Amino acid sequence: MEILGASLRICVDDLEAAIPFYERLAGGRAHRFRRGGVQVAAVGSFLLMSGPEQELEILRKVAATIAVENVDEAHRLLTELGAQVVAGPVPTPVGRNLLAVHPDGSVFEYADQSG
Repeated sequence: MEILGASLRICVDDLEAAIPFYERLAGGRAHRFRRGGVQVAAVGSFLLMSGPEQELEILRKVAATIAVENVDEAHRLLTELGAQVVAGPVPTPVGRNLLAVHPDGSVFEYADQSG
């Protein structure tokens, strides 16, 4: 499995106020979508999230989003290495993802763009 990149997950109170700063910092436009009750804006390597505290509390436990070529391959390797896949693979607006707890207890989202 090749890791293609990673996104830093940032929970913000006001998504609309935060986007211009990150667009300028990253030199690109935000790609916006919703995930349940959470509004999300992907800007370069930043994944900005805003929404109900109950949903954000869960999202804060995920250290980062890891981009991979194929989530199924990631699932196989993670399981083989002793990680626990707790959700997915499931479709997202831009591909598929899964959530995995590594043997050390850290939680990561793995995502591809196969959508």
